[in-house]
Amino acid sequence: MTLATRLRTRGPVILLQVIAAAGLAYDAKIHLHLAPAYDQIKSSTISQGDLFRIEAWLAIAAAVLVLLVRKPISALVAAAVAGGGLVPLLVYRYYDFGSFGPLPAMYEPAWYPDKTHTAIAQAIATVAALLLLLVPIRSTPSNELRL
Repeated sequence: MTLATRLRTRGPVILLQVIAAAGLAYDAKIHLHLAPAYDQIKSSTISQGDLFRIEAWLAIAAAVLVLLVRKPISALVAAAVAGGGLVPLLVYRYYDFGSFGPLPAMYEPAWYPDKTHTAIAQAIATVAALLLLLVPIRSTPSNELRL
C-alpha cells in the first residue's frame, strides 16, 4: 500500500484524532490558565481551581492517548473527558445547585471569551472523539509493512 493510499484511507481517522486532541489541548490550556483565579471558590475539601487543574491534566492525558493509541477505548476516554468538562460548564452556567457534596458552589451565569471558547473546544473534541468510535479500525495484513 502506497503512502498516498494510506493517507486516503486513514486520513479521516488521523484528522479526527488531531481535532479531538487539539480541542482537549485548548481545554487544558484555558483550565490551567484560569485555575488560580478560581482557588478562592471552595468547599471544605476542594476548590474550583483544583477541579480546573484536574480537568486540565485529564484533558492532556486524553489528548496524548487519542493521538498515540488508535483503539476505541482511546476515543471513548477522549469523549468522556471533553464531554465531562462540557456538561458541568453548561449546567453550572444555567443552574445554581449550591455546593454539592465535596464540590463547591460553581454557579456562574456569565459567558466570557475563555468560557465560550472552552465550551466550543470541548464540544468539537467530544464530537470528533465520538466520530472516531464510528470509524472501523482497519487491520493491516501481516505481509504488509506498517508505517
